[in-house]
Amino acid sequence: MFRSVAEPIGPPAAGAGRSSLGFWPMSTSLFTDHYELTMLAAALRDGTADRPCVFEVFARRLPEGRRYGVVAGTGRLLDAIEAFRFGEAELELLERTDVVDRATLDWLADYRFTGDVDGYPEGELYFPGSPILSVRAPFGVGVVLETLALSILNHDSAIASAAARMVGAANGRRMIEMGSRRTHEDAAVASARAAYLAGFTATSNLEAARRHGIPTAGTCAHAFTLLHDSEEEAFRSQVEALGAGTTLLVDTYDITNGIKTAVEIAGPALGAIRIDSGDLGVLARQARDQLDSLGARNTRIVVSGDLDEYSIAALRAEPVDAYGVGTSVVTGSGAPTAGMVYKLVEVDGRPVAKRSSHKESRGGRKSALRRHKDTGTALEEVVHPVAESVELGPHDRVLPVPLMRGGQRVEGLDTLAESRERLRAALVSVPWEGLKLSRGEPAIPTTFL
Repeated sequence: MFRSVAEPIGPPAAGAGRSSLGFWPMSTSLFTDHYELTMLAAALRDGTADRPCVFEVFARRLPEGRRYGVVAGTGRLLDAIEAFRFGEAELELLERTDVVDRATLDWLADYRFTGDVDGYPEGELYFPGSPILSVRAPFGVGVVLETLALSILNHDSAIASAAARMVGAANGRRMIEMGSRRTHEDAAVASARAAYLAGFTATSNLEAARRHGIPTAGTCAHAFTLLHDSEEEAFRSQVEALGAGTTLLVDTYDITNGIKTAVEIAGPALGAIRIDSGDLGVLARQARDQLDSLGARNTRIVVSGDLDEYSIAALRAEPVDAYGVGTSVVTGSGAPTAGMVYKLVEVDGRPVAKRSSHKESRGGRKSALRRHKDTGTALEEVVHPVAESVELGPHDRVLPVPLMRGGQRVEGLDTLAESRERLRAALVSVPWEGLKLSRGEPAIPTTFL
């Protein structure tokens, strides 16, 4: 099969099981919007910046046609919040461009997040109105985190939600994320992490292995075959370098001849072949028959080339052993953002809510629980004010967990591997119709108390 690196190339910078910041090596402080600092400056001037507030992240709706969403990026966000600082270079820019006044610059120079954060753990499912993240802090401390929180959660949750649908369509077959060349260089690493959380087996991105300990996999591209004077020379070189267990790309010229040459060079112990173009279902069947006739019965078939959850599902009955997915997964398969918002819902213990048409919010700090049948099937999600206790049934589960206290990450949060298992278990609890790829209502209804 693909030659794989099962262990991280280097230790994750933020410690075992934690995501590495990676994106902003010096600080994250200017990953904020101008209008957030405008609000801060005005609040400092009128004395409201210190008022205790609650900000909440939620999605008003799921992307069109989706039946569930997957929470991802929480670990990266906690790293980013802990590192959020305004250094000399950032403050100099804000002063030179007159973004804020001197009093605000002085306040920013001492900025540290000191609040509390609760939220759905990574790998949890979410639905319209789910209180995915709750930030409790003075207004000034919390308001400057809006862009940072939404950029990470919207991106990673969109990728994980799409990836989970693809994993479900693959029905247990190996999935390799190969989309680094189809997105921003930093987004590529985040996408690999989100796809792995959602159940992908490996990534081709080596930086994702270094930062997050994700297994890697890959093979040669068509350029390697074209480099050599013949396909035979290219295959021989790859096998001599990587062993017979490697994966040979057989569709540069003629697939039938490519398979024949691959088995002649590597022998029946050839690990895998990859097909990257054409009618993949037909070609996979023909390749399986040919491989078997050549004695390479254990040689696996890997397919790639503009795959998404629908084309993967269409190949379910074909003799495909693994899928390589690129563009579709790193772009959220048509839904590149999760549509989450960051809204102020409480001030001085008093609920506040936006009433704009089609953009309403529900005031007050909230929690949520998910009710289940005794068989484990989820029935509904109940969102309620934190101040109001809700009776828990024997199979109910409270969803938000403490994430930060006093500006510090809570100990014992899930590792990336544990988040993968959380999502696997959560999807098992979804009613069967909620896992369909066809358009439909959210898999689990939400009740607001």
